Amino acid sequence: MIITIDGPAGSGKSTVAQTLAKRLGYRYIDTGAFYRAFTLKAMRVGVNMKDEALLKQLLQETKIELRNSEGGTRVFLDGKDVSEAIRTPEVTGNIHYIASRPALRERLVEQQRMASEGVSAVAEGRDTGTVVFPSAERKFYLDAGVEERARRRYLELLETTKGITYQDVLEELKKRDERDTSREASPLKMGDDFIYFDTTDLAPEEVVEVLLKKI
Repeated sequence: MIITIDGPAGSGKSTVAQTLAKRLGYRYIDTGAFYRAFTLKAMRVGVNMKDEALLKQLLQETKIELRNSEGGTRVFLDGKDVSEAIRTPEVTGNIHYIASRPALRERLVEQQRMASEGVSAVAEGRDTGTVVFPSAERKFYLDAGVEERARRRYLELLETTKGITYQDVLEELKKRDERDTSREASPLKMGDDFIYFDTTDLAPEEVVEVLLKKI
């Protein structure tokens, strides 16, 4: 069984998806981690982010894996754990170069689907229910007001990013929303077969309980 959870940044989908997968005993698949991992590699190698041909060639030589551990799912890039390294603001700021290119998305979607082979899974991202797993048994769309989403993301970044301000996070979130919903390649959107939840005033545990009943 495949369950998908889509939604904008800061809507709570990652926390909810991880908790839901644990409760169900399913594999957790963070589709965004694949884009982050490849963005990190391109940055480290020094490839021009606007050179699609070089990026395609680099992706052919790249292996991205999700591995379960006691502390949760870890992300491995070419055999090395990059779970923390892919969460920096620098990586976040460059993801759109990868996410906006159909040829790169197609290859990364193949790897995301491979991560679900032979198991039940909870997958989260921005096109999991529309593109990656269009035949998923349950599809959810989590949303929240942009101010609340920015507050959540700000509190997360305080632990790792010095000098970050709430206003910085809010402005960046608005830019990401615009890029995610307007890009030609697999834009963020809610399909007719999705179940919508506004998480603005709900704790993650409350959202999980509601989703479990729907499942």
